[in-house]
Amino acid sequence: MNKDYSNIMPYDDRETSDALKRVASAPELKAISDFLYGPEHETELRNRLRGLDGVYQFQSSVMAGVIQAIIDKTSSGLSVNGLEYLQDGRKHVLVSNHRDIILDPAIIQLVLFNHHISTTEIAVGDNLIANSLIEDIFRSNRMIKVIRGGTPREKYLSSSLLSSYMRENITSDRCSVWIAQRNGRSKDGHDVTEQGLLKMFEMSGSGDFVKDFKELSILPIAISYQYEPCDFLKARELYISRRERYVKKPGEDTVSILTGVRQDKGSIAFHFCPEITEHELSECASYEKNERFKALAGVIDGRIYDNYRLWDTNYMAYDMLEGGETCASRYTPESREHFLQRMEKGLSAVVEKDPDIDRDELAEIFLSIYANPVRSVRARQAGDRGTSCPA
Repeated sequence: MNKDYSNIMPYDDRETSDALKRVASAPELKAISDFLYGPEHETELRNRLRGLDGVYQFQSSVMAGVIQAIIDKTSSGLSVNGLEYLQDGRKHVLVSNHRDIILDPAIIQLVLFNHHISTTEIAVGDNLIANSLIEDIFRSNRMIKVIRGGTPREKYLSSSLLSSYMRENITSDRCSVWIAQRNGRSKDGHDVTEQGLLKMFEMSGSGDFVKDFKELSILPIAISYQYEPCDFLKARELYISRRERYVKKPGEDTVSILTGVRQDKGSIAFHFCPEITEHELSECASYEKNERFKALAGVIDGRIYDNYRLWDTNYMAYDMLEGGETCASRYTPESREHFLQRMEKGLSAVVEKDPDIDRDELAEIFLSIYANPVRSVRARQAGDRGTSCPA
């Protein structure tokens, strides 16, 4: 590689071996082991980590089992489509919508591993690296550190370095890279690609829009969960954000990580979409400079919503907010009652901790998290004039 990427790139095999020995000695590992395997397996896990020699062994001997255990314990199943777009061995920038801090990229890695497709490197914000234990686990699992803070110049240099690193990965055919379509998770149910992400991609290019983006081979992924990870935490944050700038408390990201891992997710769907074509890039390039990025973001968003799986929870929330039964054929009275009971229990827990929160407004925000994907897909399929329930 032409530049010094040592501060952002994943650990190599030697670094991973050293890091896993530190992880094996961490007191916090007990809670992880108890949840995944039961307390009787803690010593076994610590010994296994101490004996691993590198990244592949960690992913195959530990992480694949960990993520599968999370899916088995907290979901009713995972469906996957579109893997044929990855089976020719070409490398891509995988751009997905973002609903869960850990599980979005982790499940992608598991799917690729299970289908004998090379796993990717994963772009993760350094704000999520709360301590050395998390950094050791993440960087041993092929994490690229995305540096968020600093002065405007430092941010520019960090973005330029990340852009160059990702492009070198793809053009050298070394490995694919996953990155979320936006900085941070979607909290309101709207999945929108940030133009700033695409401008970051271009920083390492030659200035030829079509060539530069074709070189990256962008392949979108549509991710959907029947029960939105951290849905009540997200609703509370959105409620507060309507009134003031939301400031995270120390350790809040760690709480979100653990909540997302442990929470029941119902059914999960991952759909790998066709990559962005040269023809589509040429159409985007016909616009003025800033409009090009807007157009390309729209193409990526279209791919995601064309392949987004809507669940009964989405349809129920949509009908509850709209006050009708447009989508009633998509769910049963029993599933609606279960959803309502779950919502009431979760909202009560939030209001109990913060009695000043208006429960009705919180309920509206909560339902919107689930209803907004229906609105987005509906607009994509039929336009706002349509009256039918989207598929």
